[in-house]
Amino acid sequence: MKLIIPKTKLQLNPELFLRRAGYGFIHDRRSGHDSFVRRLGSHFYPRLHMYVNQDGQNYIFNLHLDQKQPSYKGVHAHNAEYDGEVVSAEINRLKGFVSSFDNLDTTDPLDSLGSGEYDKNIQKEEKKSFWKRLFS
Repeated sequence: MKLIIPKTKLQLNPELFLRRAGYGFIHDRRSGHDSFVRRLGSHFYPRLHMYVNQDGQNYIFNLHLDQKQPSYKGVHAHNAEYDGEVVSAEINRLKGFVSSFDNLDTTDPLDSLGSGEYDKNIQKEEKKSFWKRLFS
């Protein structure tokens, strides 16, 4: 499934946009292609797999769901879904991020509360020892 976003609407570069959305960068040594993945569990599969291209004034995000790795030696095909509930839900999630990431300041991504508020909230937390954390 494809998501097409005009470059003027997406203020971040595609790599930073996808990293903030929970995707990691991968480079396939066999094919030489770069892509992004987002794991859906603790294992490598299933995972959401994204290719990004530019077409004039648009970024094209091509998403599919990899269910499992290739089954046969020497075969590069795998069990993938290009439509479905998981893929469409992820496209809708990314559409929501487009507007929320538009106005973010990219200089300090950790301080989302504003200057100083982040430090105040950290100081309010009580420091507990290992044993107190274990038995409380």
